[in-house]
Amino acid sequence: MYIHMKMFKIAITASLLNIAGISAAHAGGIALGATRVIYSENEKQISLPLNNTSENMSFLVQTWISRADGSKAANFIVTPPLFVLKPKKENKLRIIYTGPMLPQDRESVFYINSKAIPSVPKESLKGNTLQIATQSVIKLFMRPEGLPSRSVDAPATITCHVESAKTVFNNPSPYYVTLVQLSIGGKKMANNMVAPKSSLTVAGQGAVKFSTLNDFGANTPLQHCRT
Repeated sequence: MYIHMKMFKIAITASLLNIAGISAAHAGGIALGATRVIYSENEKQISLPLNNTSENMSFLVQTWISRADGSKAANFIVTPPLFVLKPKKENKLRIIYTGPMLPQDRESVFYINSKAIPSVPKESLKGNTLQIATQSVIKLFMRPEGLPSRSVDAPATITCHVESAKTVFNNPSPYYVTLVQLSIGGKKMANNMVAPKSSLTVAGQGAVKFSTLNDFGANTPLQHCRT
């Protein structure tokens, strides 16, 4: 399993809103231990650490796995699915895939969802308050064994061509490739992900430059698109 252990902080700049404005007295939040997770098929389970960075606030944390369309993926078990994380404490999620078997010639992608609801200090209950819940989502890649190439080589296989003033990216590899720092014709574009053995169409044409994300969530060197 590959997990980028640099903490991905999802900061809650203000835990409560009141009539007077935004209070930052209880700033802090839930920090995930990865920006993406690789679940190798031969692993029985994987774990993901969550940390409460707040000095004095507890959070009720709910976690689940979803599909790309947002629907809950019932073929995963996540424990604990609901728990309280006290200030400056860590808990680990255990994620277990229970089937059915996924495609064996390519990766499959799911999403780890984590919703954190802050506790309300007693003194704040005297006035008008509003709890702010934050939700974070990171990708979970299910990777079968025995793929014919390495994930590190996937970015170099990306090619592109122009159709009707749009750029089509082709990914012949069995891995998902996330395009970041993407520019087409000198114009900065939004990040995009090209599915394995599939193509992605982006509006615009011209010189194409992009970087990708490796298994640890770090940027790869900038490259030009091969046509």
